[in-house]
Amino acid sequence: MRITAVLVPLPVRRVVGHELRVLASLLRWSTRRVHGVRGPHDRAFGHARDQAAIMYALTFVCVVEAYGMSVLLRNWPTLHMVTLVLDVYGVVLMLGIHAASVTRPHILSPDALRVRQGAHRDLRIPLAVVAGVRAERLFTHEPAEGVLDLPVASTTSLTLELTEPVTAVGFLGGRREVTTVRLHADEPALLLAALRERLAHPHAGAN
Repeated sequence: MRITAVLVPLPVRRVVGHELRVLASLLRWSTRRVHGVRGPHDRAFGHARDQAAIMYALTFVCVVEAYGMSVLLRNWPTLHMVTLVLDVYGVVLMLGIHAASVTRPHILSPDALRVRQGAHRDLRIPLAVVAGVRAERLFTHEPAEGVLDLPVASTTSLTLELTEPVTAVGFLGGRREVTTVRLHADEPALLLAALRERLAHPHAGAN
């Protein structure tokens, strides 16, 4: 493992890891299994519903493109095969990205809220550092110091304010401290109520 870490740059390992998680999500999606629910008191809250139409439309476009390129390159067998493999892999990845969002929901456990954004964002926030949570639907998100935005279809619906920073790891491995987290949930009112209940009774369900 140490040799791999030295020879393979972190961004490359992060990209490969992301694609492996995406592909694994397809299998999990086909068997209707959810990633991250470990205990009887863990609750899952989905965040993929609002992007479904967009993802299926993009997948359809990829399929049409793959067919078109297959027809155009039929007289060049080698190029045709290479392009076909890449196009098919692109379609699989597109479906896998959506599958990752479906099978990797936000997880509320007795002591933490695990927020995700598909296969490339996964942040555990201890409930002990959550100062407050509010319903706040935002459609634009300007980069700001100490703020982590996890939009779905360009939308966030809940905002968490923290009493102390948590470390968020970016897609390529970059790390930064955040004290505000904005996320989206399919049913934001349910997540808001459940989170407030856990914050009000921090020891409920811990045993």
